[in-house]
Amino acid sequence: MTDVTYDDRTGTRFERVRLTGATFEDVHLDGARLHDVDLRGASLRMVDLRGLRARDVWLEDVDISGDVENLVINGVDVAPLIEAELDRRDPDRAKMRPTDAAGYREAWDVVERRWAGTVERARSLSPEQLHERVDGEWSFIETLRHLVFATDAWVCRALLGDPEPWDALDLPHDDMPDSPPVPRDREARPTLEQVLALRADRMARVRRVLDGLTDERLTEQTVPVLEPGYPEPESYAVRRTLRTVLHEEWQHRLYAERDLDALGALGAARATGPDPA
Repeated sequence: MTDVTYDDRTGTRFERVRLTGATFEDVHLDGARLHDVDLRGASLRMVDLRGLRARDVWLEDVDISGDVENLVINGVDVAPLIEAELDRRDPDRAKMRPTDAAGYREAWDVVERRWAGTVERARSLSPEQLHERVDGEWSFIETLRHLVFATDAWVCRALLGDPEPWDALDLPHDDMPDSPPVPRDREARPTLEQVLALRADRMARVRRVLDGLTDERLTEQTVPVLEPGYPEPESYAVRRTLRTVLHEEWQHRLYAERDLDALGALGAARATGPDPA
């Protein structure tokens, strides 16, 4: 693991400073106080806002996505309202929170069905588009590679006890430190069929686990895997390992669908070319 040395400016006061267009990467602002600050048009990604207190805020034309809990706006906790509306829009979403073994099997049925449709959409793209990123997010191929990693980490390693289940194409999340022997080849350009073959193998493993799952097993803890890798060598609730995989599958398919929409529109625009002068 690489040691990181920070330029420590804890307690520094910035007053009447213009940082328009600045980029902040791996910056710690925990406990900071911001007063009379202009954040119009700012883009925040992978930002930890737990415990944030905002007063006299002008919140308009804002787009937020992520895990939302205990979000109070003008005295109203809106998180339950958001959850209820998302479930209303897509009844399959509630199935990603199963409470028993049969529920986990039903959830995986949903995952398989929904991803089959998404993959079919992706097949209409060119090989170049399958490796194209939208707004800095992972490409479609990278998304599939990450889901292989998620299955290897939480099912093959944490749950089934394989200390090194990794394939060379596994892609960990960007903020995870290098953790040998976990691979991280950001330059790899596998074909869609190569990645789908890996996906099919890992999804079949999850299916076998769920086919044999019992309600009693859900209440148990895993045996810690002590060898280096990810996740950390400790005992996890079986329920947590499986719920993590469901969450990854559900969220990343939504991201993939969003980006397929963008890539389709971009491809159509490229095909028509600029309007004649």
